[in-house]
Amino acid sequence: MSSGSASQLPSQLPSQHRHGHFRSKTLTALLACVGGSLGLHRFYLYGKRDIFGWLHLLAALAGLCGIALLIASHRDSLLGWILVAPGDISLMAGFLAALVYGLRPDQKWDEQFNPGSARKSDSGWSVVLLVIASLFIGASVLMGGLALGFQTYFEHQPGIFTSLSE
Repeated sequence: MSSGSASQLPSQLPSQHRHGHFRSKTLTALLACVGGSLGLHRFYLYGKRDIFGWLHLLAALAGLCGIALLIASHRDSLLGWILVAPGDISLMAGFLAALVYGLRPDQKWDEQFNPGSARKSDSGWSVVLLVIASLFIGASVLMGGLALGFQTYFEHQPGIFTSLSE
């Protein structure tokens, strides 16, 4: 299997392959960390026709609707929990993308996203700080979500607290 972009259709290639624009690794990591659940990093790299960018956005909107339902129902809405799941997955995928993009060596980044550009990536410490922030925030959000989910689950189990106290 070829790892190059020669076997891809033109519509699958990142927009810089078709237009020759330089893509910054630091900006991509920032967009993934801050707006990854909205697909901002995907739109930056691949353009507005990227299906996965739109899926990120739709999942984030579903997650926001789910959060609104859970708040209104005091975490008692099954539909709210179902809608929160894709939003949470999109959020975590954004933080993971920031890690993956930020940790990719500059040379490999340029080979994939800036093949014909005279500019070369020189990430420096800014991308390292973004990776650290993404890891910290992503892990915190994940742990908080798990804690809230388990708390809600155990609060809705009939008689679990009475059997534990006996």
